[in-house]
Amino acid sequence: MQKRSLGNRNLGVSAIGLGCMGLSYGYGPAVSTQDGIRLIRAAVEQGVTLFDTAEAYGPFINEDLVGEALAPFRDEVVIATKFGFAEGVPQKGVDSRPERIRAVADASLTRLRTDRIDLFYQHRPDPKVPIEEVAGTVRDLIQEGKVKHFGLSEAGAETIRRAHAVQPVTALQSEYSLWWREPEVKVFPTLEELGIGFVPFSPLGRGFLTGKIDDTTTFDSSDFRLRLPRFTPEARKANQALVELLGTIAKRKQATPAQIALAWLLAQRPWIVPIPGTTKRHRLEENLGAAALALTPDDLRDIERAASQITVQGARYPEDLEKMTDR
Repeated sequence: MQKRSLGNRNLGVSAIGLGCMGLSYGYGPAVSTQDGIRLIRAAVEQGVTLFDTAEAYGPFINEDLVGEALAPFRDEVVIATKFGFAEGVPQKGVDSRPERIRAVADASLTRLRTDRIDLFYQHRPDPKVPIEEVAGTVRDLIQEGKVKHFGLSEAGAETIRRAHAVQPVTALQSEYSLWWREPEVKVFPTLEELGIGFVPFSPLGRGFLTGKIDDTTTFDSSDFRLRLPRFTPEARKANQALVELLGTIAKRKQATPAQIALAWLLAQRPWIVPIPGTTKRHRLEENLGAAALALTPDDLRDIERAASQITVQGARYPEDLEKMTDR
């Protein structure tokens, strides 16, 4: 597995990480603990060193799973987790008060079975707490040795700058893929200027860009995607054009649509490290195969030209969730 550096803060990780959320939360019933452990350890065997979790995933159970799975390999991997929701429950709104951040750090350390959090993200901006106060609290945790690196998630350019002035930000995590490219406009120039890495979540469009979902696909009642305007049957049908584009390029490269989508991300900037998630071993191996797939300048031009003629249908979030992001 190739390695990349997340920004200029000396945090080296595998070129593709593993988003662990879906093992416990968001995409239907949780996998069994043993199946989750097996998948995470299979990722370690394949060379993955960046593992992403959060107290909100479950809540809490995903951190327990990640902590147990990675305990034998703790010094070989980078564990990222997050604070920022009231009581760890997204439905209760955001909470980044300093005392809450500290409480989350201590509880996460216990669940993750570790003495330090490698990368501690603010999960969503909190309009009631100045970002300088958030950054200062994480700076104190870094000085105490509980945290190694500070991250932000779904933060806008101004917020990133204000936070970075107090405690250098190592990485920003936000949604980014061929069907959500907004970060390119204002965020990428800021990250480049400040030397901050970028960790795209949902790099496969919450599974849509794999080509395994169409307008007839049914989802479990607990699947988060049922709430998303972009996943109505009508939107899924309209957005097949993007999957067809990936399929065409994939045939040419003897790859899969998912591998093309991930290889495209890796080709955008050397400091981008996507974190696709999966519950299946063969999908894990497929995703990781994208790190070895080289897209030529002609391939990238073809993708850009075709994608520019496709208008993705449907908002990515319902209004209540979009309000939690920082634009």
